[in-house]
Amino acid sequence: MKHFFRKIQIILAIDSSVSNAEKLTSALGGFVGIFLISWTSFQLLGASGAALIVPSMGASAVLVFAVPHGKLSQPWALFGGQLISAAVGVTCYQFIPNLFLASGLAVGIAIGAMHVFRCLHPPGGATALAAVIGIEKIHELGYEFILTPVLLNTVIIFITAVVFNNIFPWRRYPTSLMRFTDTPSLQKQQSSRVIDKQHIESALSDIDLVVDLNASDLQQIFALAIEHAEIPAFSANEIKLGHYYTNSKHGAEWSVRHIIDEAQHDDIDKDMVIYRVVEGQGLRSADSCTRTEFAQWVMRELFPTQDDDSD
Repeated sequence: MKHFFRKIQIILAIDSSVSNAEKLTSALGGFVGIFLISWTSFQLLGASGAALIVPSMGASAVLVFAVPHGKLSQPWALFGGQLISAAVGVTCYQFIPNLFLASGLAVGIAIGAMHVFRCLHPPGGATALAAVIGIEKIHELGYEFILTPVLLNTVIIFITAVVFNNIFPWRRYPTSLMRFTDTPSLQKQQSSRVIDKQHIESALSDIDLVVDLNASDLQQIFALAIEHAEIPAFSANEIKLGHYYTNSKHGAEWSVRHIIDEAQHDDIDKDMVIYRVVEGQGLRSADSCTRTEFAQWVMRELFPTQDDDSD
């Protein structure tokens, strides 16, 4: 029976790898984002204007709050996907009198345009459709629909996503704000452990499918998988001065420590390291412990994405 349910889980692609803290954070973010869109629209446009909130913003909220590190959630995908789709939808409504034909063309052309402009954002399809089959007030707006409510809604949800996601140290939106990565720069990696991005891009081209990961993301995943397979646990002699390490905990327990000093000794009980917490739980605090104790805390090493001068 257990095997049967596992097979069903695989067939339906049920993913249970996300922590409860991440699930709760995503739900809270969605609530905050849509609440602010509703409130702001009412304040600026009144009750009738607030009714113009584009339902697709709910789908955008799922992406930017539940998958903030995803390729389809990033700023260009969010803005480009929503605005280009809105323009396509309005144009189809204006020039194609048949509602069914206009609806199909709006979504189809919007998908094609998002591919062309590299801003694929699934909620954009719903925005294009809303411009065609929406209420009369939307139709009366014409191309103003692109600015109000679509651009207004998009700006609100983007600002909310930036502020909200960056409250939590294990999240960063957009991903360009990430301070640390799980893999070192290519110059620091052994060539035998790295799959060239060109080969990954060729593989993606071979399967000819859109995935919510780019070649760099996949390269990082492959390198991490190799690292986990080859080095199941850290030893004390792997803890080095000046390096960054994480416990890989989920939610509020997540932490990144920077080794800022050490007192080397042949006796493991006197071989000490001093560290400062640079991300997560205990931020900016400092403490010391034996190198062996630190190794027991560590799950993996992290590498700054840029020069880190916060210490």
